Amino acid sequence: MFRNFFPRVKAQEEELVDPQETLRNKCRESNHCQHLVEKYQVCNDRVNGKSRTTETCTEELFDMLHAIDHCVTEQLFSKLK
Repeated sequence: MFRNFFPRVKAQEEELVDPQETLRNKCRESNHCQHLVEKYQVCNDRVNGKSRTTETCTEELFDMLHAIDHCVTEQLFSKLK
């Protein structure tokens, strides 16, 4: 009964790209964020290299994510429609 009431809509063939993910990747490679990414990697390698440790890389992770998100927010809303 309702099948004929609603028009049929075909899905678009092109795959959508999330502009936030694109900007995150771009920001991760920027000079400001790159040193924090490296700092996190060094910490992560150090922690994974030990068999018994209580050290975590939470601070380095949050610093890196904060810098990336800050970079993204400066550019994201101009990309949205």
